[in-house]
Amino acid sequence: MPRKSLKDIQSQPDDRNLPINKVGVKDITYPIVVMDRADGLQHTVARINMYVDLPEHFRGTHMSRFVEVLNRYQGGISTKNVRNILDDLKGELNAKTAHVTIEFPYFIVKAAPVSGEKSRMDYRCILQGDSSVDYYTLQVQVPLLSVCPCSKEISRYGAHNQRSVVCVTVRAKEILWIEELIEIVEHCGSSEIYALLKREDEKYITERSYENPVFVEDIVRNVAIKLLAHPKVLWFQVETESMESIHNHSAYAQIEIDKQKKGQR
Repeated sequence: MPRKSLKDIQSQPDDRNLPINKVGVKDITYPIVVMDRADGLQHTVARINMYVDLPEHFRGTHMSRFVEVLNRYQGGISTKNVRNILDDLKGELNAKTAHVTIEFPYFIVKAAPVSGEKSRMDYRCILQGDSSVDYYTLQVQVPLLSVCPCSKEISRYGAHNQRSVVCVTVRAKEILWIEELIEIVEHCGSSEIYALLKREDEKYITERSYENPVFVEDIVRNVAIKLLAHPKVLWFQVETESMESIHNHSAYAQIEIDKQKKGQR
């Protein structure tokens, strides 16, 4: 028997005359494949938000079509095809604008500095696309060790240190590897952090970080200098939060620079 035609409630007219800026699906847990500089591809699990605009004359959007579009990209999601996802969303939902946010853990194999023991470090990443602009936004959170320069200077024994989290957000037109951003940040603190260390590694990192103290202000400036020199980066924001070990608060610093506007001055 032929299937009975079902009424399309979402496409019914609406007389409230109010367009909606963003409507869609949020917090989809979804397996994805992302580009990996060392191994080509990496499998991970993402939390995904997808939105389009809705004209004032439609009552609702078709939520199932968002997942249908996502299913087309099971073979890999990256900075290379974010634009394709946005175009598909606009086409499938007859929208003028589309937005996508893809948040996922990214893993890099790191060797300890002395023992060479290898382990996987995870980094939180967010890839965002907006159809109204011709760039994408990539954010990476990188943990660091930071030793306080003031504490080292005024103390007879040692210096207090803390874990700092550097959040780097960049806009770019060309492909920018996640590993590139991580490497930039990890050279800007007292020491990088590892998932697995032996005693000889702990000794090395403790002594190296003591000889390289940095404030949160130093970290954001060090990262900013490197991003200013990066030819693919159009705009960036660098945030550093240090979870203080001897204070009941965190230390924080931020720098934001639009290189295109800076170049026009």
